Amino acid sequence: MKWLRRGAIALACLLLLLVVLAGAGLWWLRTGVPAESGTVALDGLSAPVRIYRDSHGVPTIFAQSDGDAYFALGWLHAQDRLWQMELQRRVGAGRLAELVGEAGLRMDKFMRTLGIYRLAEADLAALSPETRSALDRYADGVNAWIDGHPGALPPEFTLLRTRPEPWRPADTLVWSKLMALQLSANYRDEILRAQVIARLGPERARTLFPDMGALPPATLSALDRATPMLAALAGALPPPLGPRTASNEWAVGPSRTDTGAPILANDPHLGLSAPILWYLARIETPTLSVAGATVPGVPLTLLGQNRRIAWGFTTTGADVQDLFLETVDPADPGRYRTPEGSAAFETRTETIAVSGGDPVTLTIRSTRHGPVLSDLDPGMAKLAGDGKVAALAFTALAPGDTSAQAIYQLNRAGNWQEFLAAMRLYRTPIQNVAYADADGDIGFLVPGAIPVRRSGRGELPADGASGAQDWTGTIPFEALPRALNPPGGAIANANNAPVGPGYPHYLGDGYDEPYRARRIAELLNADGPNTVERSLAMQADTLTTEARELLPLMTAIDPADDRMAKALALLRGWDLRMDRDRPEPLVYMEWLRRFAHAVFDPPLGPLAEDYFGLHPSILATILTRDPSWCGDAEAPPADCKALLHQTLGEALDALAHRHGADMTTWHWGAEHIAPLSAQVLSRVPVIGGLISLAVQTDGGPYTLNRGATTITDPEAPYADLHGAGYRAVYDLADRSRSRFMIATGQSGNPLSPHWGDLVADWRDGRYLTLSGGEADLAAAGASLTTLQPRP
Repeated sequence: MKWLRRGAIALACLLLLLVVLAGAGLWWLRTGVPAESGTVALDGLSAPVRIYRDSHGVPTIFAQSDGDAYFALGWLHAQDRLWQMELQRRVGAGRLAELVGEAGLRMDKFMRTLGIYRLAEADLAALSPETRSALDRYADGVNAWIDGHPGALPPEFTLLRTRPEPWRPADTLVWSKLMALQLSANYRDEILRAQVIARLGPERARTLFPDMGALPPATLSALDRATPMLAALAGALPPPLGPRTASNEWAVGPSRTDTGAPILANDPHLGLSAPILWYLARIETPTLSVAGATVPGVPLTLLGQNRRIAWGFTTTGADVQDLFLETVDPADPGRYRTPEGSAAFETRTETIAVSGGDPVTLTIRSTRHGPVLSDLDPGMAKLAGDGKVAALAFTALAPGDTSAQAIYQLNRAGNWQEFLAAMRLYRTPIQNVAYADADGDIGFLVPGAIPVRRSGRGELPADGASGAQDWTGTIPFEALPRALNPPGGAIANANNAPVGPGYPHYLGDGYDEPYRARRIAELLNADGPNTVERSLAMQADTLTTEARELLPLMTAIDPADDRMAKALALLRGWDLRMDRDRPEPLVYMEWLRRFAHAVFDPPLGPLAEDYFGLHPSILATILTRDPSWCGDAEAPPADCKALLHQTLGEALDALAHRHGADMTTWHWGAEHIAPLSAQVLSRVPVIGGLISLAVQTDGGPYTLNRGATTITDPEAPYADLHGAGYRAVYDLADRSRSRFMIATGQSGNPLSPHWGDLVADWRDGRYLTLSGGEADLAAAGASLTTLQPRP
């Protein structure tokens, strides 16, 4: 028995040692959480900087110069979000495989092929000295924190056994390239359209792509031959960087507000993660006063308000990418055909380091149109039997991008003319910019580099050899869509088309359906003057307006049994609000998802997942005018009502299995949950659960309070993955009344009290203010950190 006692003692000692080690490790990691008060001596400052943080860690920076303010912002971003900054620059540089091994190779090859980081480095030369100085001073601040921090780095660095390299100005510029890539992925649409046309034929495909232009026979013939290569290209591409569209903005003129001054509201919708993309900050210097949303890694205020103006962004959906099918010269595989004859491919070699493996050497070819994407997969060369390769033309790959300078000047603009002068320098990603100023003006502009094509609209891959659809330039700045003080006294955009049919240039067709835009107009036109409070309520609005048209079409069936009768009665009496405590949104979405699958999956086959979405306007068209989609197109007549019966029954079976038989106990929030996942730590067993910020949310894909889902995920089809990570309402009468909110918290460190302390406020529609002088902030209990020049 002695051996049992000795074994028990040994086990107890081992457990105690593990507890002590775990405690020591936790203590060490907690040294990575920054102190929010005190004095820090740093090299690189010209004068003391005072940073006041409110109870949520939101800083106000008081500095004697803009350069010192940017230094301080870099220091703060590194304190709170260093891993976010590290990850985004590694993605842009094509250096993920250095950390995660072969799992990162597909993305790295894609980024190296595009040359994102090389372009960012080259773009520095195009910037003004003032803008370049801002990037340099910001980098100095980031590096001051990296070099001077005595404690642990954020946990991800420890987990992946890496340390950050010094921050460089090009690391800042790479972020806008990544956003341009995320928000401008039209080339994927071109591939999908070509595949759908090859499978269904042009006329049937037009139902799924109702804005598609004319398709000449030569185009169709070329696409037939290229389809195998395009299918392989689609499979070789890495997943998109994130959702492409969805944001809201509106500006209301002084004649329609309670204060006689404009109100501007903006809530950009991107992927919901922890930490959220945005970081709230306010900067006060003798020459700069700005508050709003910054992005860690970037010194500029992307969305916000200065002393005179406020601005907001939504994504335009402009078509700034085209795939060109280049013809390889049969006499020389190192050359390709152009309208002027044979030309040599430009080539370069990149070497990708791979953790745990051998380096990978990548030979990258480019044509006059852009990088050859079809080289991403060696098997594609075999598929291109007639000697074709696919090259990408993309405005964000053009040299000399001055978008950072545009935002630098936007932060300092004081009126419409200065706003236009700043936006003239803006290139990418293409955005709809709402504007308001203290003089009472409101405006709208779509700035950026949008191509003009010799012919066609760039909807499908084009023949590169003929030059028929080559780009001949970009839309002149003076011809870009704009408006100043429109007759109605209000401006709104929710990713809907920013121009009407009379606009002389083709912008694109990547617009959202106009449900949110119509709802904004409806609420702005309600009785009484517009107020800040009304705009706050609008950002929380959960009415799903597409159901006004679609739901009556779906519920126009007779119930097959009592359970179906109850469900139909529930939906017919629904107020169409996607509230998390109600059963109707869950029944509606489950039914709509299953009906959409039943309509689109059979004809599209393997393409269904790429095309799949709810597509309410297309489903409404099918239900009212083209029922052939509800059955076998070769054996009409099809019966949409039978399919609605079938899919409603399946939906109710599935929901009863997941939530019990009593549908009155079902609620949308049980499945509409924002996971707010961390990109690395949430994947680690146990730790992922301990740091979870998951929360049930209101809203849906078409509500102003956007809560969009993947739909295609069979495990969590209604997870809230895409919404307003930042919300703001700017009062041009009194800046202290402007409101701000982000989705998670200021910190990217799960051990910080500011990791998720804003989640409940964000979910429930509460806001912060960013205002007050030093005495006001001190009296309100803000903590003070002083950055002192080192003697």
